[in-house]
Amino acid sequence: MSIPLIQKVRVGAYVVAKRLGGEKRYPLVLMLEPLFRCNLACPGCGKIDYEEPILNRRLSVEECLQAVDECGAPVVSIPGGEPLLHKEIREIVEGIIARKKFVYLCTNGLLLEKRLHLFKPTPYLTFSVHLDGLEEQHDRAVNQPGTFKRAVAAIKAARAKGFRVNVNCTLFDHMTADEIAAFFDFCTDEIDVEGVTVSPGYAYERAPDQEHFLNRAKTKQLFRDVFERRGKAKWRFSQSVMFLDFLAGNQQYRCTPWGNPTRNVFGWQRPCYLLSEGYADSFRALIAKTDWDRYGTGNYEKCADCMVHCGYEPTAVNDTISHPLKALSVAVRGPATKGAMAPEIALENQRPAEFVFEGLVRRLSAEEKEGSGVSSDAA
Repeated sequence: MSIPLIQKVRVGAYVVAKRLGGEKRYPLVLMLEPLFRCNLACPGCGKIDYEEPILNRRLSVEECLQAVDECGAPVVSIPGGEPLLHKEIREIVEGIIARKKFVYLCTNGLLLEKRLHLFKPTPYLTFSVHLDGLEEQHDRAVNQPGTFKRAVAAIKAARAKGFRVNVNCTLFDHMTADEIAAFFDFCTDEIDVEGVTVSPGYAYERAPDQEHFLNRAKTKQLFRDVFERRGKAKWRFSQSVMFLDFLAGNQQYRCTPWGNPTRNVFGWQRPCYLLSEGYADSFRALIAKTDWDRYGTGNYEKCADCMVHCGYEPTAVNDTISHPLKALSVAVRGPATKGAMAPEIALENQRPAEFVFEGLVRRLSAEEKEGSGVSSDAA
């Protein structure tokens, strides 16, 4: 089982309660970024391109736990940067677990073995280790030889101590379907992780490498080609079957950006984890004051090719709750790899991209130098 029953039950009950209560916009996973600093500089990453004063900033334990309480999501993902660089990461994780929230601590694995003693195995904690393919593909993706071997060693050490571990994999266009299938075999058979969280790469505005991001057509065909190679293999994914079906082009979904809200050192990021076009000073303000209709595929040029799990997994979960028999059918037969794909969302009415991140970073950097922090409801 890729996700423990207790987590499925808790999250399912949470979603049903929200739907019965008539709540239209509610979070499923809180993306809690306590820092941007990282010990890698991956060419496809746009999350670490800040000046030193900002990279040196940290959310305190109190700020992290306040965000957890304010948001109320049943699952908390802790990305970065590299969260294990945070000196109070143990206290942050322990505080979240004490609230009976499920924690996914995202890490590149380089510090994991050295930090394992800080944590205790529990169904509420999962180490989500970033691997972008087998050794050659992963080391190329992170631009540092030897990282794959260190990450795999850390995974094995964590599993040996009884920790939940999954693999977080971002796919770019330099991997073939055969290579991806071999990687999924490795994750299932060799390192025995709980599951794989897989997503096509998103073209971050300031990522150094803009050439290898997948567009929607390439994404759908790639996943169909991969799932065709599944055969008798029992690949485990830490995702809903409907999201996988969406990746294979069989569902027409619109993203649910408020499903995975982001809290980082600047505040509550608008509109989502992937796009940074302003900040709210509270979760309530993020939900109430963000013009959500301006974003998403078909609405905004920047979102045209996005099929990333943080936007579409909440949509898939809602579809699963609404149509359990359809989801059961996909779970039994697997995503379809032949036949017509679901109609694509039309793009002719999308508004043009606004490249505001560069100016936003300059302004936030200037405010940081002045010691003023981030202004309320920064736009």
